[in-house]
Amino acid sequence: MPPEQLLSAYADAVYRRDPDALLSLCHPHVTVYDMWEDWLYDGRDAWRGMVDGWLASLGDERVQVTFDDVRSHVTPDLALVHAFVTYAGLSASGERLRAMNNRLTLTLTRSGDGWLILHEHSSAPADFASGKVNLHRPV
Repeated sequence: MPPEQLLSAYADAVYRRDPDALLSLCHPHVTVYDMWEDWLYDGRDAWRGMVDGWLASLGDERVQVTFDDVRSHVTPDLALVHAFVTYAGLSASGERLRAMNNRLTLTLTRSGDGWLILHEHSSAPADFASGKVNLHRPV
C-alpha cells in the first residue's frame, strides 16, 4: 500500500468522527507536534485525549479533510509525506461552514504491508510583526 493511502484513511476517520480509526493509523510511540494547545503529544495515549476531545466537540458537524500538493519519499522502512491540508467544517446537512489550512508532515514507519504514523507535525506561517498565524493558504 502506498503511503498516500494512509491520507485517505485519515480523512475518512475524521469525517466519520471515529477516534479509534484515526488513532489506529498511529504507531504506539507516535510523537505529534500539533498546531493547537500543547507543544508535544508523546505517544498514542497522549494523542488520544486531544483526538477524542476534538471529534467529540463537533456535535452533529463533520470535518472534511482534503490534501493538496502531496509529496512523498519512500524507503523500505520509512516514508516521508508532506502536503497542504484543508480542514472544512460541514453542517449536518453538508453545508460548508468554515475552513482552515495547515502544512502537514508525516514520518511513517512500515507496519506489515502498510504504514503507521511515527511523527506528525502540523504548522502554518505566522506574521513576523503580529505573531498571528495565517490559516488560509493563498490559491
